[in-house]
Amino acid sequence: MNDLAQFIRGLPKAELHLHIEGSLEPELMFELGRRNGVTLPFADVEAVRAAYAFSNLQDFLNIYYQGAGVLITQADFKDLALAYFRRVAADGCRHAELFFDPQTHTDRGVAFATVMEGLLAGMAEAERDLGVTSSLILCFLRHLDEAAAFATLKAAEPWLDRIRGVGLDSSEVGHPPLKFARVFRAARAKGLKLVAHAGEEGPPEYVWEALDILDVDRIDHGNRALEDPALVKRLVHDGKTLTVCPLSNLKLCVVADLKDHPLRTMLALGLKATINSDDPAYFGGYLGQNWLETAEALSLTRAELVTLAKNSFTGSFLPPDAVNRHLATIDAYVAANP
Repeated sequence: MNDLAQFIRGLPKAELHLHIEGSLEPELMFELGRRNGVTLPFADVEAVRAAYAFSNLQDFLNIYYQGAGVLITQADFKDLALAYFRRVAADGCRHAELFFDPQTHTDRGVAFATVMEGLLAGMAEAERDLGVTSSLILCFLRHLDEAAAFATLKAAEPWLDRIRGVGLDSSEVGHPPLKFARVFRAARAKGLKLVAHAGEEGPPEYVWEALDILDVDRIDHGNRALEDPALVKRLVHDGKTLTVCPLSNLKLCVVADLKDHPLRTMLALGLKATINSDDPAYFGGYLGQNWLETAEALSLTRAELVTLAKNSFTGSFLPPDAVNRHLATIDAYVAANP
């Protein structure tokens, strides 16, 4: 491990943009398929990996939903979560805010409680054994309608004390944030934090809608905000965190080359950017790999890396005292690794 990789690996950090279903590795996919009697449309693990050649978001989503079909029991969701936590604990991750898509599961007959109990069991074990804290963000699938989102929010009511926020994911183009304005207002009234995918493939107008109509606390992705100087100024003024996913952007052809990624430009403009892995099983790298490959491609400085790490905690939904403890841990780590 070179000096840069060693510094990055040990740097305390949080992950704010991770779809737990997107951490389903082909090996676990086949293991769960055998366990549950689910036949996958692939001959073997190598065939699954060969299918991970995406040209856009929809190509990815098609295989993503197929893979999720093996997740059926509480034990499946616990195993999925623990496999993720073991990987990111080794990457220096101290806190993760997990997106989960209940509609992906309830629409095929898996009970909401099964999903929650499994994920919560994995999260508790990860905190106890690995020292990684976490929280859950329920995402509405934006290609479904508003009524389906309201039904999901209703199903979540018994669990709201264990859900930190709601988000908006799946197919972005053609499904603007405006479509979910009322359900986001309802979620805010229940005390939930609000985030939304915007400006990945969708236009800057979607970011404006997420800010002005949904009143989100955080923007997921946000790359295309850079096309609108007034929007950049607004994001900087409001101190909105952007949960950027470099290897995902590369894999989905949002950028042609990691050297062209706008992350460093975001930092230079004063945007509160962070590095995250999105759907790491599909996009070629977990949190540490995203950090390392992006740092190398963009020649990020040590100061920029520290800023990104601090942004990941100040942009989190942790309480202020916990944020301050993590910031102090970063300062101590930097001082001990001159």
